[in-house]
Amino acid sequence: MSDSKYGFATRAIHDGQQPDPLTGAVNVPIYLTSTYQQEAIGKNKGHEYARLTNPTRDALEESLCSLEGGTSAHCFGSGMAAITALCTMMKAGDHVVCSDNVYGGTSRLFDKVLVHYGLTFTYVDTSNAENVRAAIRPETKLVHIETPTNPMMSVTDIRAVAEICHAKGVELSVDNTFLSPYLQRPIELGADIVMHSTTKFLNGHSDGLGGVLVCTKPEQAERFRFVQKCTGGILSPFDSYLLLRGVKTLAVRMKQHDTNGRAVAEFLVEKLGADKVFYPGLATHPQHELAKRQQRGFGSMLSLELGSLEKANAFASRLKLCYLAESLGGVETLICHPATMTHAAVGAEGRAKLGITDGLMRISVGIEEVEDIIADLAQALA
Repeated sequence: MSDSKYGFATRAIHDGQQPDPLTGAVNVPIYLTSTYQQEAIGKNKGHEYARLTNPTRDALEESLCSLEGGTSAHCFGSGMAAITALCTMMKAGDHVVCSDNVYGGTSRLFDKVLVHYGLTFTYVDTSNAENVRAAIRPETKLVHIETPTNPMMSVTDIRAVAEICHAKGVELSVDNTFLSPYLQRPIELGADIVMHSTTKFLNGHSDGLGGVLVCTKPEQAERFRFVQKCTGGILSPFDSYLLLRGVKTLAVRMKQHDTNGRAVAEFLVEKLGADKVFYPGLATHPQHELAKRQQRGFGSMLSLELGSLEKANAFASRLKLCYLAESLGGVETLICHPATMTHAAVGAEGRAKLGITDGLMRISVGIEEVEDIIADLAQALA
């Protein structure tokens, strides 16, 4: 790794990405190989089989480890594969406390798959740290939070929750997908593990799936390497290359995402009123001061309430520049309807409890000219 004195943007470009010693190429090669020649029985050059290690993936893992400030990083084929690997730390009878407004795919994995293996889950509003304290049981092994949450943009005090977890011998994992390590560093605030869907801001170009777990302890690293070896849900060399390329511009992209997100939020407040816009960068947001303390910026994720499915459909059908699409974090502006997309599996009753109405739209503000984004939103809302 580079010397820690270097700034974030410098490390994003250089850590794990030294010039190729054979050719001097400044980009890490894509090592499209499934196996490696061994010099003799029991003697190799550090690689045996591509499910275990690949030089392109190794470079990526070193880069992401540096940016999050962890001790190791482990890349998987998707964000959901990373969360699945996270849960392999547990065994039947163990308990997990989770943010109630978590991504719908996460709760679907927990409630529809992992419960059949003897794990139990409790969902609480983690924006109140005392809810976490009250939910922890003797059999609790993990607290998993999103902050900000998807799609209601609720913010959790990472440091406060980490202190509660550690006092009770429980590990804390934080899904940092919405902000990236440029805008939020959960490990510095006490998190034990940081998770990302690398498909989103880390990649930044809507052209590759991936997930990562960044660790702080040797036993975590040993476990996740073993899971990569045993389950094979690894990131491919080509997707690793795409992600390395995306990470190099993470700092400049996140600066523009943040600038554009703030401007779009202010426009929407003027258009719809502050009570219809969910964005931690607004002074009216209930956790605005907390977001200012633990984040370097507010990012580009926000949601707006349009009042009905009919109005949401009319808005979506008028979009010209922005795309109605699932996912987020790309350079283009992506607008999602959570009730039928990201949180369809939660069910109508579950969505109602979380405030996810049929009129709610989530916006991932891109890095186009912000005047063009706002003009498109304005005409779609007219």
